[in-house]
Amino acid sequence: MSPCDRAPTPTPVRFYRAFRLFLHLIRGLLTVALLFPFRAAPRRRESVRRWSARTLTILNIHSRVHGTPPPAAGRPLVLLANHVSWLDIELVHSVWPVRFVAKSEVRKWPLVGWLSAQAGTLFIERGSHRHAARTNQAIHAALEEGDAIAVFPEGTTTEGDRLEKFHASLLQPAVDEQALVHPAALRYLTADGALCVAASYVGETSLVESIVAILQEREIVAELHLLAPIDARGKSRRQLADETRAAIAERLSLPA
Repeated sequence: MSPCDRAPTPTPVRFYRAFRLFLHLIRGLLTVALLFPFRAAPRRRESVRRWSARTLTILNIHSRVHGTPPPAAGRPLVLLANHVSWLDIELVHSVWPVRFVAKSEVRKWPLVGWLSAQAGTLFIERGSHRHAARTNQAIHAALEEGDAIAVFPEGTTTEGDRLEKFHASLLQPAVDEQALVHPAALRYLTADGALCVAASYVGETSLVESIVAILQEREIVAELHLLAPIDARGKSRRQLADETRAAIAERLSLPA
């Protein structure tokens, strides 16, 4: 993994950021454990939004958001995004606290996995068709309850320099519920606009290694483009996947 900037963050600054991040995580755990049981859903969502925005600030990640989250339109809402990093979730949550579908490995991460579960994340075992069917049932239930759902249809991460195939297996609930599908394009840049691959979370990189790499960067610019919605009515899940991928590829100037 190559760094975003040639001059890394000074060591004292990295330790200071790491300490603040640790305290922030503890605060999030205490908030979820002690306050969430007594808070209504809107207040919980606002807590998630503020916590995620604070996470980006601590890591000196400057977000640039293009577009706005959709207002309640009486239609189920599904967000489909390309996947670069675990930071994707914090970036999206900082403006729109949706319920993410994540790989089951995240649930096993110490502290973070439990925090994600309490924030409403749905977990799926990769390669398990039976588990995908159960996840689709959970997505159906969440959409019927009025929750917005977010899916990374690539099923893996990249360094932001390409798009993998968008898998359609988790898009059947969007078709069945006649949802509005909102493509979201994400990428991480240096201050001068070059691609920042230190923010990516690829291959066998551990969460700790990823955090260390991010802490080494003086500054990261995170871009989130909320694109025009695609109406799922009359479309197959394959059409939704392909149209969403094409929209994201066009916005990020990547091969479709």
